Amino acid sequence: MTVTTPTGSPVADAYARLTEAYAGLRVSELSALEPTPGGAGWVGADELAAGGAALDAFLAWDEAQITRDHGRRARPDVVAGFGLHRYAWPACLLITLPWFLHRRVPRLPVDRVAFHRADARMAVRVGTFACLPDDPAAALPGARVVPDEEGLRAEVRAAVAEHLGPLLEGFGPRMRRGRRALWGLVTDEVVESLWYVASLLGPGEERRAMVELEALLPGGTDPYAGGAGFRTLSGPAGEELSTRDRVGCCFFYTIRPDDTCVTCPRTCDTDRVARLTATAA
Repeated sequence: MTVTTPTGSPVADAYARLTEAYAGLRVSELSALEPTPGGAGWVGADELAAGGAALDAFLAWDEAQITRDHGRRARPDVVAGFGLHRYAWPACLLITLPWFLHRRVPRLPVDRVAFHRADARMAVRVGTFACLPDDPAAALPGARVVPDEEGLRAEVRAAVAEHLGPLLEGFGPRMRRGRRALWGLVTDEVVESLWYVASLLGPGEERRAMVELEALLPGGTDPYAGGAGFRTLSGPAGEELSTRDRVGCCFFYTIRPDDTCVTCPRTCDTDRVARLTATAA
């Protein structure tokens, strides 16, 4: 599908930069008259939020992948957690990357986003967006001007919650986790998706993202649970190694008991240093 950009799009440059830096996701913008893609691998975010047959089919892909790649079946709640992660990680970037790069925050209710997982594509229809008073985009249709950076951070938190809140209603009953645990997972997706992609954008961008994320999610910003949680470890030569403690756990250890994520609360600092040093080498 040809990538289209509606005239005057406030987020086109951010999505183009994402495509250039990260091969794992392509974003297409839809004009007001274009239909949302459907069929042939596409699923609407609103369909996943509904928690019915579309979600069943979506999670069947995760269940089959786990069985194929790891030679064992996963618990249904673990499958649901994997499925939510594989949607939420890229979905957060639809909001956080335009904010990080251009200080523009699109609002994307669930009926404005469709996902094609096999092709790593998302189609979005941006309506309103928030920006700062001195942004040239403030004159565009749909612009909502906020007074300062903290106002813009509040818009990011609200936009992510507006989009992923309904998804938690769909996935949540299958994941057997309470409200705090579910919003802790959202916190982790916001932080780790932008942290990773920023590392691909050029020198200094990863560090800037960490600073921005600490301000965005300092802790105590309901409904999010926990904060960005970055901290620094010392490597064997005294070098600084950046890490964070995830708020939640993906339960991958239930599939491979000896394997945990480097930011998992179950991973001790000694193991983190060894793994981060090996990655750097």
